[in-house]
Amino acid sequence: MAESKSNSLPQFNSQTELVDFFDTHDMGDYADALPEVSFEVDLQRSHYLVSVDEGIMQNLLEIAREKQISVELLLDGWLKEKVEEVGSIN
Repeated sequence: MAESKSNSLPQFNSQTELVDFFDTHDMGDYADALPEVSFEVDLQRSHYLVSVDEGIMQNLLEIAREKQISVELLLDGWLKEKVEEVGSIN
């Protein structure tokens, strides 16, 4: 007859200790010891990936670094400006 085994979690003093522990242990082995949680997921927002020429990307990275913002934020702002400039296609 198979024995039901439930592992108990050790006490962690920091989030880093918790992460380090699960780097070497299977979370599934501790499922019974973990609290049940519920949360909502909002799938309304979408992100798209586009390819960018390597040379252009290097320029974008430099500009973003100078402005101390991410490339994503830089491009999002520029694209919004351009779309407003051109106007809606619909």
